Amino acid sequence: QVQLVESGGGLVQPGESLRLSCAASGSILSGYFMGWYRQAPGKQRELVAGIGSSGRTNYADSVKGRFSISRDNAKSTVYLQMNSLKPEDTAVYYCNGLSITGYSSWGQGTQVTVSS
Repeated sequence: QVQLVESGGGLVQPGESLRLSCAASGSILSGYFMGWYRQAPGKQRELVAGIGSSGRTNYADSVKGRFSISRDNAKSTVYLQMNSLKPEDTAVYYCNGLSITGYSSWGQGTQVTVSS
C-alpha cells in the first residue's frame, strides 16, 4: 500500500507555470501506473496525465502540449509540469497510484487556481 502526498499548488496568473509533486511512501513506486487527475467545482474528476512503469505517457486533449508528467522512481516522486496555464485549468489536482494488482491510492489533493 502506498501513501501519496501532493504539493506545489497555488494561485497563478494565466500563462504562468506550476510544477506539482506527488511524493509516495510505504511502497515501491516503480511498478505503479501513476496519474494526475483534477476536479473542478461541479464537474467530475478527470484524468489529466498518466505515466506507466515504462515511462509511457498519455494526456487529456485539453492539456496536450502544455502539461508534462514525469517520474523519479529513485525519489518515489511523480511530477506534473504545467505551462501556459489557463483559467479553465483551475481545479483540485489529485495524484493516483495504481498497482499491478489493481490497488488504487489517492492523495489528498492540491488546489490550483489560475486567475488574473
